[in-house]
Amino acid sequence: MSSASKAWIVATSVGVVEALKDQGVCRWNSALRSAQQHLKNQARSISQAKKLSSSAMVSRRLKDKKAKQSEESLRTVMYLSCWGPN
Repeated sequence: MSSASKAWIVATSVGVVEALKDQGVCRWNSALRSAQQHLKNQARSISQAKKLSSSAMVSRRLKDKKAKQSEESLRTVMYLSCWGPN
């Protein structure tokens, strides 16, 4: 994660904790645990998205490579049928 997104997450967490503290809804420990759990879940979803996008890119590259090989094979056949020995 970039430093800007980390700073945003920290600022959001502090804001949430302060709001909960002002409302008297929960103590510091439970507020911090809640914020920590939220950050862990968010980090997991980001890493899963990166894994999915990288596997999709690999799949796309393989398809492109196969298409190029197939096109080159067809081009060779066409060339030989037009200009090859009779």
